[in-house]
Amino acid sequence: MPVKIRLQRHGKKGKPYYWIVAADSRAKRDGKYLEKLGAYNPNTNPATIELDVDGAVQWLQNGAQPTDTAKAILSYKGAMLKNHLAGGVRKGALTEEQAEEKFNAWLEEKAAKVEAKTEGLSKADAEAKAKAHEAEKAVNEARIAAAAPVVEEEVAEDVATEETAANEEE
Repeated sequence: MPVKIRLQRHGKKGKPYYWIVAADSRAKRDGKYLEKLGAYNPNTNPATIELDVDGAVQWLQNGAQPTDTAKAILSYKGAMLKNHLAGGVRKGALTEEQAEEKFNAWLEEKAAKVEAKTEGLSKADAEAKAKAHEAEKAVNEARIAAAAPVVEEEVAEDVATEETAANEEE
């Protein structure tokens, strides 16, 4: 039975949410699957990915073929690297400890990159909000300045009419 690691769509129209599953390649896209390996939410920035790395590596070692998108997700979370390192351990190129050390170093580096991106996005969001606030403040000040002469003119006209009315009464 040919097995694929692929995405299974859930969520609603315009708001996709995917499960990462190991499924028979002949099964429907959203049909029966063998094992759920994780979830992928592209609606957040950066996209949220939850993945059972060890489970994915086990399926890869048993011959499961990931689709292009699933392969990108597995690479992003380190499952492909862990599978590669496990192959090196089997061949005797490195020990289990060395492989684990390399994988943990890669995970730390990846976490730092993701954290930097998240900080950059939040900083850009804060700057955009500040610019919008300044623009709104400028528009409000201009609106107040435009309305002030009209009010002064109305007050002057009212005073003039009151004076005229008082003069006529005398």
